[in-house]
Amino acid sequence: MRRLNADDWARAALEALAEGGPAAVAVEPVAVRLGVSKGSFYWHFRNRQALLEAALRRWEAATEEVIAELETVREPVARMRALLGRAFGDRHDAAVSFRLISEADDPLVREVARRVTERRLAYMRACLEAAGQPPEEAERRVLAGYATYLGLAALIRVGVMDEMPAELVEAAMAELGLRSSR
Repeated sequence: MRRLNADDWARAALEALAEGGPAAVAVEPVAVRLGVSKGSFYWHFRNRQALLEAALRRWEAATEEVIAELETVREPVARMRALLGRAFGDRHDAAVSFRLISEADDPLVREVARRVTERRLAYMRACLEAAGQPPEEAERRVLAGYATYLGLAALIRVGVMDEMPAELVEAAMAELGLRSSR
């Protein structure tokens, strides 16, 4: 069996967070998830709060990784299509996003959720503006689009939907005022 590192713990904590919110990020259940004793936790973290912080940093870093990958797509409409395809195809991130926004009573969670949400909205706005939309229109469309994404995540969470349908990408592109460029 390979030796676990702090990122393995953070990844497992993020999975627990997606399923049960910040309260699910507890040392013993995360250790069980990893198949190790909870004693190994203390090689990497001083306490549960440090593990939660690491999981939240991991989620925030994932947003930056996605944006960096999307920046390789030169054309803004194609970039937005790629972003929507990832967003609607990543049930895990939708669950984390919805869960963290729902758990915003915790100051740490609220701060990270705010930063990630602001970063995502700004990136989407920049894509729409690069595609020729005026800033006010881009702002309005992005807010409606992101709210729809979170609403769909909520519908999945309560069992109304099983997953985000792939055809939503085209519908979202139209709502964002972008022509299909397939």
